[in-house]
Amino acid sequence: MSAGDGEVLRRVGDHLGRLARADLAERVRIGDVVAKDNRRAVRKKGLTAVASSRWAGTITRTSEDQYQLSKRCLYDERAGLRRAVRKLATRLKASCGGREHGVRGYVDQAERFEKQRRLSVLSGRLAAVERRIETGRPSVVVGGRRLAKVRHSLSDAGLTESEWRQRWQAKRMFLTADGESGAPYGNYTISVDPTDGSVTIVLPEPLRRLANAPRGRYRLACAARFHHRREEWLDRVNAHKAVRYDIVHDPVRDRWYVDASWSTAKAALPTPAELAATGVRLLGVDLNADHLAACVVDAHGNPIGEPFTVTTDLTGSTSRRDGRLRAAISELIALTRRHGCAGIAIENLGFADARTTGRETMGRGKRGKHFRRTVAGIPTARFRERLCGMAYHRDLTVVAVDPAYTSRWGAQHWRTPLQQQTHQITVTRHHTASVTIARRALGHGARRRPGVTAHHQRMAGRRATGQTAPRPRARGTTGPPRTTGTPHQGDKTCWSRSDQSALFPAPKTVRGATGPSPVHGESANTGQYR
Repeated sequence: MSAGDGEVLRRVGDHLGRLARADLAERVRIGDVVAKDNRRAVRKKGLTAVASSRWAGTITRTSEDQYQLSKRCLYDERAGLRRAVRKLATRLKASCGGREHGVRGYVDQAERFEKQRRLSVLSGRLAAVERRIETGRPSVVVGGRRLAKVRHSLSDAGLTESEWRQRWQAKRMFLTADGESGAPYGNYTISVDPTDGSVTIVLPEPLRRLANAPRGRYRLACAARFHHRREEWLDRVNAHKAVRYDIVHDPVRDRWYVDASWSTAKAALPTPAELAATGVRLLGVDLNADHLAACVVDAHGNPIGEPFTVTTDLTGSTSRRDGRLRAAISELIALTRRHGCAGIAIENLGFADARTTGRETMGRGKRGKHFRRTVAGIPTARFRERLCGMAYHRDLTVVAVDPAYTSRWGAQHWRTPLQQQTHQITVTRHHTASVTIARRALGHGARRRPGVTAHHQRMAGRRATGQTAPRPRARGTTGPPRTTGTPHQGDKTCWSRSDQSALFPAPKTVRGATGPSPVHGESANTGQYR
C-alpha cells in the first residue's frame, strides 16, 4: 500500500475508533437492560451526523456485541472465583495434618496461613465482580488490557514508546463494515470488486474532502486478493449477498489486511441415536497435550484398521500454535474422508474447575506441578471451536461425549484386541480411549462383549451387530452396560443425569441479545437461557 493510502486509512480508522469508543462507553453506562431499552436507535442517529448511516449501524452493533461478551466473561469469572473460594474454605475447616468429613487439611500452619491470605484476596475479587454484575458495568479496554499494561514495562517487552504507540493506535482503529444483501458486491461501505480486486471505502462525513471517487468514496491504489475459500467469496459477491469486511493494520510488518466473513445457513444436525441408526463410521479422537490419538470405529462399535497418532507441537507464539492446531485438525478431517467417516467423536473436556482451584485439586509437589502444566497445555476450548468450524464446512458431524474413565476402561477392554490386530505400531492407552469415545458417541458401552472382535480369520463373522442388546445382569458388583439414553444413577462420571452425548451446533453470527435477560448460576457456561 502506498503512503498516501495508508495515511487516509489511519485517519478514517482513528475517527471511527473515537466514535466507537464513545458509543461503547455510553452502552456500558446504560447497563444491563433488554434489547429494546439499550437506546440503539438514538445512539445511531447521533453517530450518523458525524459518520454515515451504515458506519453508525456497524458501530452500535459492535458495541452491543462487545458489551454482551464482557458480561459473559464476568459470569465466567464469578463462577471460577466461587469454585476457588468454596474449595479453600472447605479445606481451611479441617485441622492441619488431619481430615474432617473426608476433606484433608493443609500440611502445616505456614501453608494454612498462606491459604487464608489467598482466600482473602479471592474473596475481595469476587466481591468486586459481584458489584460489576449487579450494576451491569463490565470493564472493557479497547485495544486490549495486555497491551495497555505493557506501557508500564516497555523495557521488559523490548519496545520503545513510539513502537508501543503504533501498536496501540493500530489496535484502537475501527474499520469494520457489515454487509447487506442487495448492495453492490454485498457491501456498500467497503466494496471489493471481484474482477480486479479494487477496494473502495465510503468516507465519513468530516473526511469527505479526501474522496477520489464519486459519492464521497476513496479508492485504494492497491488490490486485494483472497486465496482461502476464494470460490465461496466469489459466489457471494457475484450474487450480491452480504459480506462483512474488516481492515486491520500490522505495524510490526507495516502491512494492511482485509478480512471477509459471512454467515452460513444453520444445518439440521442428526441426534446421536439417528447417527448410530444410519450405520455410519465415526473417528474417535482423544485429545492430549502433545498429540491426538484417533481410531476409526464402525456402526457396531468395532475398531477398523490401525489407530493413528497426530502430533501437535503447541509451542511458540499464539499464531504459530493456532496454525499447528489447524494443521492437526486438517489431518483429522483427511482421515475421516479417507475412511468414509460421517463425523468425529471427541471428549467434552473442560478443565475450568481444575484450573481455577489449581493446587487444591491437581496435586502437590513436583508431580502435581507437572500435571498442572500438562493440563494447562491441552487446548480444550480452542480445539473444540476450531474443530466445529472446520468440520461444519466439510459436512461432518462433531459429537462430544462424557470423558469419564475413557482411558481406564479403554485400556482395560480394548488394548489387547487392538494390539492383536495391529502389528505395525504400539497401541497406547490414548488409542484405546479414542475407541471408547467413538463407542459412546454411537450409544455403545465401553465394555467389550466376550468373544467379539476375535483375531482369528474364521471367527471374523462373530464381530457382533448387537453390542448394546439387553442381557441378564451378571452376578457380583458389575452392572449392566449403560447406553446413551439411560439415566445415570451416580455422581462420579457425569455432572447431571442427562445423556452422555451432545452435538455441537454449527458456528453462527452472534447478534445483540433479545428477549429477557439470562439467569446465570454457578456454571461457567452462561451463554444459554434457562
